[in-house]
Amino acid sequence: MEWRQRISTDPCVCHGKACIKGTRVMVSVILDNLAAKVSPEEILQSYPSLSIEDIQAAISYAAELARERIILVTIEAGR
Repeated sequence: MEWRQRISTDPCVCHGKACIKGTRVMVSVILDNLAAKVSPEEILQSYPSLSIEDIQAAISYAAELARERIILVTIEAGR
């Protein structure tokens, strides 16, 4: 699964922060929850618009960032 299919940035949504496409759920929120030992199942209950693939995409995105390279993310013009 390619994280780019599930994550985008839009200057009009969440101040341009990386979000799961079609939602206002920021990748950082998912990662913060995982870091706090919240289970993926609990995250899905709290954010019913998400799927397990979205959580995996957030982890994959974070792994890319940890490689300290420049990462291009799709920018969507205002909806």
